Amino acid sequence: MTEELQEFIEANRDARELKRGVSVQMYLEGYKHREIKDILGVGSGYVSKWTKIYVDKGLEGLLLGYKGKSSYLSEMQSQAINAWLQAKNYWNLVELQEYLEDEYNVAFESKQSYYAIFEKAGISWKKTQKHNPKGNPTIIQKKRGDYRMARKASS
Repeated sequence: MTEELQEFIEANRDARELKRGVSVQMYLEGYKHREIKDILGVGSGYVSKWTKIYVDKGLEGLLLGYKGKSSYLSEMQSQAINAWLQAKNYWNLVELQEYLEDEYNVAFESKQSYYAIFEKAGISWKKTQKHNPKGNPTIIQKKRGDYRMARKASS
């Protein structure tokens, strides 16, 4: 059992699964709970829980149960959307929403999903504004005047 656990630890990329495997391996090698706690920063209950799960279910028990939600769009569809966006000169959130709904029958609940598509295509989705909403017109005018005066003086 320990050899397969060692292979699991060496091949694992997820920190949570790795910590589970290491804590079980240390316990099986004779480390005390307090030593494991000091080294890994986990509680005694953590060590007991994952050791019991490992004994009952093997390596499968140490894996994360949640693997995330599958995408509404396939990788091929994402590439096609990316190409469509790259071919455009102007990008609009509403236009992207309509395109996805018409072409792929996909409508996201959150705008963040659309922003992620823009980001993946290397496009900024931030809305541009003609004026700084936080800008104080008096201060801006003064700075412009100071800049113009400095340019005239240097000419």
